[in-house]
Amino acid sequence: MSATPISAHLSPLELFEQADFIVKSIIFILALASVVSWGVIVDKLLRFARLRRSAIAWNAALSGQRTLARLAQELKQHAQDPFARIYHAIAEEWQASHRQHLQADASGRDSLKERINRVGQIASNIEVEQLQKGLSVLATVGSVAPFVGLFGTVWGIMNAFQGIAASNNTSLAVVAPGIAEALFATALGLVAAIPAVVAYNRAAGDLNNYAGRLATLVGLVEVQLSRQLEAGDAQLDSADPAPTPIKAERAPHKIAPLAAQGA
Repeated sequence: MSATPISAHLSPLELFEQADFIVKSIIFILALASVVSWGVIVDKLLRFARLRRSAIAWNAALSGQRTLARLAQELKQHAQDPFARIYHAIAEEWQASHRQHLQADASGRDSLKERINRVGQIASNIEVEQLQKGLSVLATVGSVAPFVGLFGTVWGIMNAFQGIAASNNTSLAVVAPGIAEALFATALGLVAAIPAVVAYNRAAGDLNNYAGRLATLVGLVEVQLSRQLEAGDAQLDSADPAPTPIKAERAPHKIAPLAAQGA
């Protein structure tokens, strides 16, 4: 047999077509896992890139001379940004406390500061938890795909031995298809697992960095609110003239309350 027919016979498509049901199922599962994991990878890369840019913009705004009133107006234009939802939760607690005059004395002001801090932490945890969705897919594919491919390897080698026993022939032409199926399943397992593991480590690092940025932003808001509280300024969301827009992730919807986010 010439080299060309053997190469065609051992092509991936031919290997899939001549494989039995078990090996075909394994190949299909691994291919599907690879497609799903790549979808998650692309989504996480794009999302964390946008969030990183918007977090830098919000940090620059809070670190400058921009008031919370102007910042609130700008955040309303980016309602789907996690920091916008966190700020909205903090603002609701601030306004509710002032409506009930809970900040009238020193003890009430201290309690308000503590509540604002807790609301910020809770809202931040909710946002980080939402951003974690999809990472479990990468972790599962990265840890399970090699073993699924290994199972296909074992099954393919078993088929090769069965071919030897049935034909009573140990030539390469007899054992090559089964061995090729086994190696093909192993290769697919690695193709699915390696990008998933690399992307999981990258996404986990990006998530930790963004969580740190959120904590910094919440801290800056708390500092300004504490300053306003001590100065007796209850205004928070009143509009300043001619706000300067910040480039960040835009969305047309209104900011959802904290209770709705946790649902």
